[in-house]
Amino acid sequence: MGSQQILESINEGALKSDLPRFDVGDTINVHARIVEGEKERVQVFQGTLMSRKGRGIHEMITVRRVVDDIGIERTWPLNSPFIAKIEVVRRGDARRAKLYFLRERVGKSRRLRDRRRGMKHVEGQPTVQR
Repeated sequence: MGSQQILESINEGALKSDLPRFDVGDTINVHARIVEGEKERVQVFQGTLMSRKGRGIHEMITVRRVVDDIGIERTWPLNSPFIAKIEVVRRGDARRAKLYFLRERVGKSRRLRDRRRGMKHVEGQPTVQR
């Protein structure tokens, strides 16, 4: 067994198994734990998933949201203990692996097309019902 396989087997226990399937372009709710002094609370950050990079224990996600015409991007390790839960709100149709072009977009051109249109293989994937 090589050293890479040994490292992956050690890190396998720290991987989260309760994550839903989500891809770049999806609108997701990230429930992040925030510690303020001795208190801990959960804050929901809803935005578009711009990128996923890395793999295994080192996988990172970048989520972008726009508030009052100011773009806010947050990056988390996917297996971080500070992420309480991730929910998929809407599935977006992205044709790229990284959506950095959304940083220059303004107005309605910032929106992504909904993936349900003409794509049958994602039909059974659950999303958050409102």
